Amino acid sequence: MLSETPSHRRATIVGIGQTEFEKKIERSELALACDAIMDACEDCGIPVTQIDGITRYDVEQNTEWDIIYTLGIPHLNFFAGTPSGGGGVAGTIILAALAVETGQANTVVVYRARKRGRLSGYGSGANEGGRPWAKAGTLLKGSQQYHLPFGLASPAQEMALIARRHMHVYGTRAEQFGMQAVVQRAHAASNPSAIMRNAITLEEWSSSRMIADPLRLFDCSLENDGAVALVVTTAERARGLRQKPVHVLAGAQGEHPIHTQLPVYFTETGDFGGRETGGWSIGRRLFESAGIGPGDVDVAMIFDHFTMAIPLTLEQYGFCGAGEGGAFIESGATRWPDGQLPVNTHGGSNGEAFIHGFNHLPEAVRQLRGTAVNQVDGCEVAFVNGSITDCAGAVLLSR
Repeated sequence: MLSETPSHRRATIVGIGQTEFEKKIERSELALACDAIMDACEDCGIPVTQIDGITRYDVEQNTEWDIIYTLGIPHLNFFAGTPSGGGGVAGTIILAALAVETGQANTVVVYRARKRGRLSGYGSGANEGGRPWAKAGTLLKGSQQYHLPFGLASPAQEMALIARRHMHVYGTRAEQFGMQAVVQRAHAASNPSAIMRNAITLEEWSSSRMIADPLRLFDCSLENDGAVALVVTTAERARGLRQKPVHVLAGAQGEHPIHTQLPVYFTETGDFGGRETGGWSIGRRLFESAGIGPGDVDVAMIFDHFTMAIPLTLEQYGFCGAGEGGAFIESGATRWPDGQLPVNTHGGSNGEAFIHGFNHLPEAVRQLRGTAVNQVDGCEVAFVNGSITDCAGAVLLSR
């Protein structure tokens, strides 16, 4: 992560935890967050009271104070947040790694709790469960006033425009998005933690109802409840703990005008998430920092609020050429166990669950530990990214 970091302080993921994933869970978001954190601490054998750092999404409803008072954590040396939702998946790990590698903290917990099922709303706030866009009401703030009145309200509608642009420029076909939906549901079928345990065919995908053309129901992430947590500490502290350590090999972030602000909608090339951000390539910085290339990655956990994000991400981080993401999927490359780059082996956000992409992180750790249900043989390097349509970033993890 930091080239000058002493080896004993290198950031390492030692614990993972998650609750059940369901359409409606009869527990609060705070209870879910604490359950996941305690599970992660139990996984690695570090007492909850030894946590001295917290990183989270800014939109997380459970604050640092909620967590430390509820779990009895005596003191924090470090706490930080990352903007956006799905775009910050990698950012939370990067912040935690920076904290332990610079000595700001020794044991950092990273977490996300959500109640996003249709019946899970518990307040009028946009982030208090349920569907945020359904709570806009008549008072529109910021950029909402420029697109909600014209019918551009939900994430599916926003992503449909980006998908259509990609199809127009590169000839990508909607069926290629569907092929990734089929792949991920096949992965979910063998995952006991997955909500959707039934595999689907491409014909069933094409028969599912249209949500926002070209995105169909099976292209969409699930609306569910649940929580995920990870424990990050130093390589020295990791020695002798219960689990095999997973090292944070490298991380990179970038910010740009996001899709909901309507400046571009990827009208140039769409190379915001991986290839170009503010004149710098997130992907290039990521792989150069790690000293490896995209071809060295064994498994990829790609943020997939909608399946259309998979081909765009594959292109933007250099796993294939611009415009080749659809064909990459169609070739079978993303399918476990035979694909050259298995993607979202737990079933992803349309198969396992949608915790703003956070459930991709423990699956990457399981793959590197060698304990995943759909285990990639000889897995040594895992890629995890946040949404390419928000503030973007990615991490590389290694065993």
